[in-house]
Amino acid sequence: MTRQATLLFLLLVVTARCAQAAGAGEHQCLIEPFRKIEIRSTVEALIDTVKVERGSVVRKGQVLVQLESDVEKAALATAQYRAVMQGQMRSSEARLDYSRDKLRRREELSRQNFVSSQERDDAFAEMRVAEAELLAARDDRQLSTLETRRLQELLRLRTLTSPFDGVVTEVLQHPGELAQTGEGSRPILKLAQIHPLRVEVVLPVGLYGRIAENSAAEVETEVPAKARYKAKVQIVDKVVDSASGTFGVRLELPNPGGKIPAGVKCLVRFP
Repeated sequence: MTRQATLLFLLLVVTARCAQAAGAGEHQCLIEPFRKIEIRSTVEALIDTVKVERGSVVRKGQVLVQLESDVEKAALATAQYRAVMQGQMRSSEARLDYSRDKLRRREELSRQNFVSSQERDDAFAEMRVAEAELLAARDDRQLSTLETRRLQELLRLRTLTSPFDGVVTEVLQHPGELAQTGEGSRPILKLAQIHPLRVEVVLPVGLYGRIAENSAAEVETEVPAKARYKAKVQIVDKVVDSASGTFGVRLELPNPGGKIPAGVKCLVRFP
């Protein structure tokens, strides 16, 4: 028997056994989390607190990890105070008012020839300097406001929150350890989104064109949660695997209460 004939014979045997195990019109599938992500820090800092544990159910926006941020908080408090300080502004405003009054008096005296034109010009220059000082004071306050916003964003990076409703699958770092940046660094947490769930199934090419997106299907889970659920076709691969003569289909399975465990095998039936 040639090698190709042997491979064909084995493929037929495997297909027949799968058909016997699954039953007519049933296809083996796998239930997986809708999304799995790793939580890393965008800044290098010591971990202050980890507010969740493995298995914790979290909501979108919930605080997961707090990094040490005493230095950033102190800098933010300084910038916030500088943004509302009144002393420099009032001093510059008073100096400008005095310079304007002085110029007005010098102009009157100059028209009456009691002071020279030089004294009037000096008063005018003094007023212009006072105007520049007031403008600089206003610029300083505006810069302090912008610095406050920048520091608030830096401080926000020290608080890691959940991007979706899900469950903590693993805690890899703990308080006192250094949170590092970059894809190669060790993540702090791992999260999984379990509502909805993904159902992955590989179908024979003979069914291509008979499975449409958004069509309904029935999924039967294996133990420990053996039950039947309604699912919806989300993706039908547009490329067929020529080597195996199959194509992939992804279904979306609602799981609002989190009762269906991810990672279990299942059977799917299409109408």
